[in-house]
Amino acid sequence: MLEQLQVPEEIAVRVRQEDMRSSVVGIFRKMGMPDADARQAADVRMYADMRGIESHGVSNMMQTYLNMFRDGLINVHPHPKIISEAPAVATLDSDRGFGLVIGPQAMEMAIDRAGRYGIGAVCVTNGAHFGAAAYHAAMALEHDMIGLAMTTGSLRMVPTHGSKPMAGLNPLAVAVPAGDEPPFIFDGTMSSVAGNKIVLAQRLGVPLPPGWISDKDGTPIMEEGPIPNEWMLLPLGGTREIGSHKGFSLAVMIEVLCGVLGNDGAGPFRRKYPSHHFLAYKISAFGNPKTFRKEMDQYLKSLRETPSAPGHSQVMYAGLREHHEELERLEKGIPYHPEVIEWFRKTIADLGLPDRFN
Repeated sequence: MLEQLQVPEEIAVRVRQEDMRSSVVGIFRKMGMPDADARQAADVRMYADMRGIESHGVSNMMQTYLNMFRDGLINVHPHPKIISEAPAVATLDSDRGFGLVIGPQAMEMAIDRAGRYGIGAVCVTNGAHFGAAAYHAAMALEHDMIGLAMTTGSLRMVPTHGSKPMAGLNPLAVAVPAGDEPPFIFDGTMSSVAGNKIVLAQRLGVPLPPGWISDKDGTPIMEEGPIPNEWMLLPLGGTREIGSHKGFSLAVMIEVLCGVLGNDGAGPFRRKYPSHHFLAYKISAFGNPKTFRKEMDQYLKSLRETPSAPGHSQVMYAGLREHHEELERLEKGIPYHPEVIEWFRKTIADLGLPDRFN
C-alpha cells in the first residue's frame, strides 16, 4: 500500500485479527450465510487486512456486501454446477454465489485437476465479487503448485485514447512457492490503481497522484490534485507514452479468459454478474520441485539484495512487503481508520452482535 494511503499511526485503531474476524463472521451469518461459508468469506477479507492490502480488506466493500445481500444480488444458499468440462478444465456456474466462497471452491477444483493432469483451469460464471485475487492464487502454494487467479472487475476503465469505460479493473494474481524465501505473490489490477484506493484516498483526504484517473471526457489527469466529482480509471501505465496500451490490452485479455471463454460476454457485453478464472500448475509435472524451490530462493534473494537506487532503502519483490506486514500485524494488531471502526460498531449494534472493539 502506498504510504500516503496508509492510516496514520497517530489516529489508527489497532484491532486484534481474531476480534475483527469474529465480527465479520457474525455479520455474514446475520445475512443468512451458513457458518462454514461465513468463516470462509471472512478469511478472504482478513487475508487482505493481515497483509496490508487495505483496498481489499474489511475497510472496503463490507457495506456494499450488506446492500447486495439485502437486495438479493448474492445468493446465500447457491448450488454451483459444472456446465462444461474436459479432464483438466471446467466451467462452473456459481448460481450467484458469494465470490468469497465460490472462488476458493473453484480454485480447489483447479488444484485437484492439476494434481491429476499437471495443470488445471476453471472458469466461473454468474458470480459475485471475490475479494483479493492473491488469496485464491496463494491456495496453490501448499500443494507445491503455482497459482493464478483473475476476475472481471467493475467496468470503470477507459481504453487508451478512449472516453467511455470498456473494460473492468480486472485484477490478476500469481503465487509462486519458494524454499526459505517468502513466496512471490503478485496481485494487481490492470487499471492504473485499484478502484478501492480511490475510496481510501477520499477517506484520508489526500490528493491523487498523476496518472491514476481521467476526467469525465477521458483526458488523463496528469497533475496531483483532489478527486473530481466525475472520473474514470486509466489503464496501467496512465498514458500511451508510458504504456497504457499494454495495461488496457492485459485487461482485455482477462475479459476474454474470464468472460468470453466461459460464454459470459466481455466489457459492456458481459452478463449481469462477474466472471473469474483460476489456474494451477503442478510443479512436479514440469520438473523437480526441490530444484524449483532452490532456484526460486536464489532468484528472490538476489532481487531483495539488489543495490537500491538513491533515496530508497531496499528492493522489494511482490509478496515480501506483505510478508513483513503480516508478521507485524500478528504482533501489534491491524490498524484501522476510526471511521471504519465506527461503522463496524454501529453495524454490529444494529445486528445485535457483541462489540469486540472496546
